Amino acid sequence: MAYDRYVAICNPLFYRANMSRRFCNQLVAGASAFGWVDSMINTCLTFQLSFCHSNVINHFCCDIPPLLALSCSDTYINEMLVLTITYFTGCSSVVIILLSYVYIISSILQICSAKGRCKAFSTCICHLTLVVMFYGTALFMYLRPISSYSMDTDKMASVFYMLVTPMLHPLIYSLRNREVKDALRKAMNKFLSTS
Repeated sequence: MAYDRYVAICNPLFYRANMSRRFCNQLVAGASAFGWVDSMINTCLTFQLSFCHSNVINHFCCDIPPLLALSCSDTYINEMLVLTITYFTGCSSVVIILLSYVYIISSILQICSAKGRCKAFSTCICHLTLVVMFYGTALFMYLRPISSYSMDTDKMASVFYMLVTPMLHPLIYSLRNREVKDALRKAMNKFLSTS
């Protein structure tokens, strides 16, 4: 989405050429392939572990860190793999997104009309809000050693990046729509007048 915003704002005349269906399919295929390879490596390494204690995972989902906490064998390689992959994918994604937004903001500041700048900023702010929420909680979850995990804190963080952020996508993006803003304003006024 950051690249899409970058092309739409910085090179609007070349948008169709740069964001072709073929290129979008390649982006989706690349992300899917990387996710598949990552999950296969983690799965194969997890099958090498021994689990001799409880088989109850103290978490909402079967995620890697809570699973490693149950293992009675050495999980150093698994921990390093999680840290390395998270650092590579998470931090590189954040850097790429932030760089694209540096270019986007510099292009927005060159727009002559205040209305055009406002519209471009509102589009970017929605995406940037969701990026910060998702990557902030995900990097918090995975860029720590297993020994420092607090399962209660991790449960809250995982619910936030697995459930709350995706649920907020439609709400945050629909708030750009004038009709939705008007309906929300009317509902709030009605609520405030009755209470």
